[in-house]
Amino acid sequence: MSQKHKRVILTGGGTVGHVILNKLIIPELINKNIEPVYIGSKTGIEKEVISTTGITYKQISSGKLRRYFSLENAVDVFRVFKGVLEARKIIKKVKPEFVFSKGGFVTVPVVLAAKSLNIPIYIHESDITPGLANKIAGKFANKIFVTFEKTLEYVDKSKSEYIGPVIRDELKRGNESIGYELTGFDPNKETLMIIGGSLGAKHINDFVREHLDELTEAYQIIHITGQNNIDHTLETCHYKQFEFVKSELAHLLSITDTVISRSGSNAIYEFLALRKPMILIPLPLSQSRGDQIENATFFEEQGFAIKLDEEDLSLSKLTDALTRIHKERTSFVNRMDNFDVGITSLELVEKLVSEE
Repeated sequence: MSQKHKRVILTGGGTVGHVILNKLIIPELINKNIEPVYIGSKTGIEKEVISTTGITYKQISSGKLRRYFSLENAVDVFRVFKGVLEARKIIKKVKPEFVFSKGGFVTVPVVLAAKSLNIPIYIHESDITPGLANKIAGKFANKIFVTFEKTLEYVDKSKSEYIGPVIRDELKRGNESIGYELTGFDPNKETLMIIGGSLGAKHINDFVREHLDELTEAYQIIHITGQNNIDHTLETCHYKQFEFVKSELAHLLSITDTVISRSGSNAIYEFLALRKPMILIPLPLSQSRGDQIENATFFEEQGFAIKLDEEDLSLSKLTDALTRIHKERTSFVNRMDNFDVGITSLELVEKLVSEE
């Protein structure tokens, strides 16, 4: 096959977790002379994330998929149908070698369109149990790659492969000197990184600030707040806030002793790869389908993390968890050392290309 005009279509949206892996493999595809084209929604976060990569972004209509009865379902059926027609038009023009789908509502029309045109479809599922979009798309996929081995119990094993998490190599290249320069922190005092997710987490942000005086008595805190959530009145020598971090993340993690985080699988596997013990506060069922609870429970069972439910979060429970990690740090890290963490983004691209 000629390298010239070789293209693939990437899709995924709704949350950063459904986009970030696609973003990671874009440069690897380009380095192999493969042109990635992204299909996403008109207003989803994927449009904002992918716009920074410089690749072609095509938008389609998409409807929300619900597991419960709603009159909106009828309207969204037409949106999905319209999205399929729009995606077919794009796919016929792009002529991709394959479609790589990461999940989210917008992927369903793309997968259906690709199937109707006999384009190979590869899906990546990063949570223990597939979301509704991937459950539907998985029926039409040629191959399903999974992050958790347990996920093989919930998908068609005959066309699925456990590959583990896809880890960003650059996170392993953090420099402690730069980390301390970015924060002004004391190398002799324990450092926490508190991160609530791509858009921050109001409950976690509010909790940290409510108990900031008590927490900073014992710890220095790097707080990833999310967009427009920095409170400049709270800056101290032991508390440093960032809306987002990009290249700085590796350096900040290099000086971090313990991470307090939501439990999206992409993030927590990266903390695992860096051997950072975790306190995980998953999104509650009132705000999610429960995938973060499953992820956090799995990590707790493996001895990589302590899970705290948001509904029961208190200063005493957090302090107890931090104290336990401090006392048992060597055991936490040893268990992490014994876990074989996944593949790189380059290895995933090579695997996708080899599937053709």
